[in-house]
Amino acid sequence: QVQLVESGGDLVQPGGSLRLSCIASGFFFSIYDMNWYRQAPGKERELVASIPSAGGSRNYADSVKGRFTVSRDNAKNTVYLQMNSLKPDDTAIYYCNVKLLGSTDKWGQGTQVTVSS
Repeated sequence: QVQLVESGGDLVQPGGSLRLSCIASGFFFSIYDMNWYRQAPGKERELVASIPSAGGSRNYADSVKGRFTVSRDNAKNTVYLQMNSLKPDDTAIYYCNVKLLGSTDKWGQGTQVTVSS
């Protein structure tokens, strides 16, 4: 069974930092690109960051460039999202995602990030 489990979401003040983790199981993690999405109340889900299967060049939404860093540890089947200089607009549920064969999306349960003073 494919499973993605996110953790690390919390309440944090503006300017603070958080590191999200996503532990994957049930598929060959090391050959798949991994993605982070987020969804704020009343807004559409948006792609935040992507990382290739072997790491290297990564993609980020313009709104988070320079502040967020995505990384992965294939030995641990884990992808991370380091979030720095957090803003209230970063408040959202953050989801780990993988697109498997046949473009089948698999999602984690989400982890809540709230940025507020």
